[in-house]
Amino acid sequence: MSEVITALANCAQLAECPRWDPEQQRLFWVDIDAGRLHAFDPKTGQDSYLQLDEEIGCFAVREKGGFVAGLRSGFVTIDSLAGGITPIADPEQDKPHQRFNDGRCDPAGRFLAGTLNPNKDAYSGHYYTLDLDLSVRKLVGNNWTSNGLAFSPDGKTLYYSDTPRHVVFACDYDVVTGAVSNQREFIRFPHGFGRPDGAAVDSEGYYWSALYGGGRVVRISPAGKVVNTITVPAKNPTMVAFGGESMNTLFITTADTDYAPEKAQYPLSGSLFSVNLPVTGLIEPKFKG
Repeated sequence: MSEVITALANCAQLAECPRWDPEQQRLFWVDIDAGRLHAFDPKTGQDSYLQLDEEIGCFAVREKGGFVAGLRSGFVTIDSLAGGITPIADPEQDKPHQRFNDGRCDPAGRFLAGTLNPNKDAYSGHYYTLDLDLSVRKLVGNNWTSNGLAFSPDGKTLYYSDTPRHVVFACDYDVVTGAVSNQREFIRFPHGFGRPDGAAVDSEGYYWSALYGGGRVVRISPAGKVVNTITVPAKNPTMVAFGGESMNTLFITTADTDYAPEKAQYPLSGSLFSVNLPVTGLIEPKFKG
C-alpha cells in the first residue's frame, strides 16, 4: 500500500463529505464549521470555495448542474461555487439546535441526509430522503450523530453509523421505493479505538470507515470484520472518498483540534490526505431531482 500523503495542509476546521466528480476530475468537500463548499484539483493543487452564511453538513453533485445540500436551515440547491442558493425544505424546523451532518445519493439518484443533536441529550437525529420531486420523508434514525452513510455495490444494503455510540448499522434497502428495513448492528468498535465517522464502500463491497479520535481508517468486510488499517497523521479523520483517474485514490478529510497536546502531536490536523490503494471505489451517484 502506498504512503499517506498530504494533499492540502491545514485547510479546514472540520473537513467532511469528500465527493469525487469523475467528469470534472475534482474533489468537492466541505468545511462544516466554516460554512464552505470547496473544490480541489489534485493535479494542480488548486482549491477554491463558496462561502455560505451557515454550516453545510453534506451535499451531492446535481445531474442538472450545481449541487444539492443539507445546511443547518435544511435542504437547498446551490447553482455553482459562484453561489445561487434556493431553499427546498427544512424537515427539522422544530429543532433549530440540530443540523444536517452526513449524506449522499442512493443508486436511484435520491439525496439522503442525516442530522445530529449537538446537545447529546436525546437520540433525535434522523436520516431523511429528498426524492426526485423534491418531497421529503423521514427514513431511519434515532441517532445522536447521523454518520457513515454508504451503499453496497448492488444498492441493496444501506450502512450508517451513530458516531458517539461507536456502532455502524446495516439495513436492507429497496432501490426502487427507497424503503429501509431489517436494521441490524454491523460492527461495534471498542472505546479507545476511535468512533465511526464518515465512510465509503469500495468495488468489492468492503466498508471503509474513518475513526474519529482514533487516527485511523479501517476497511471492514461485508461480514463486519476489520481487515485492514490505514494510520492517518491526524487524530480525527472524518470521512473518506474514492477518486482519481483510476478511482483507486482514497481521499481522507480530517478535523482540526484546539486541544494543545493533540495539536503538538498531530500538527497536520485539519488537512486533506490521500493514499493510493490496490482496490477501486464506486462512482458517486448524482442527484437526479
